[in-house]
Amino acid sequence: MGNAYLWVKTFHIVFIASWFAGLFYLPRIFVNLAEEKNSFAYERLLGMADRLFRFMTILAVPAVLLGFSLWLYFGIGAGQIWMHIKLAFIILVIGYHHACWSLLKKFRQQKNTKTGVWYRWFNEVPVLLLIIIVALVVLKP
Repeated sequence: MGNAYLWVKTFHIVFIASWFAGLFYLPRIFVNLAEEKNSFAYERLLGMADRLFRFMTILAVPAVLLGFSLWLYFGIGAGQIWMHIKLAFIILVIGYHHACWSLLKKFRQQKNTKTGVWYRWFNEVPVLLLIIIVALVVLKP
């Protein structure tokens, strides 16, 4: 496969790690937004959340595209059941990313109805998704 494969794989891992860092941290900001009473602090947190969401969206695009190139161009996991299962979980990650966007819009409109506790549980979802996806890639069941 050569050098190109190794570079694509390297950047895929870097972009995935960076994207997930945002997916781990944004809901933590949501916890603070849900519990914040001070309007100045709320606006500051909201600005942080907006910037983080934009940044993690920029990171998600090459992460997904590089992953598809590993699969379609380099044939990693082609025709194997673990790859199909992994793709289903990637769709869930993208859905979670979209859910974060929807929740962020509610915070912008000051229409959040969820508690800080709810966001603490919501924050655990990407951890579970990442564990499952990494296990599928490493174990290839």
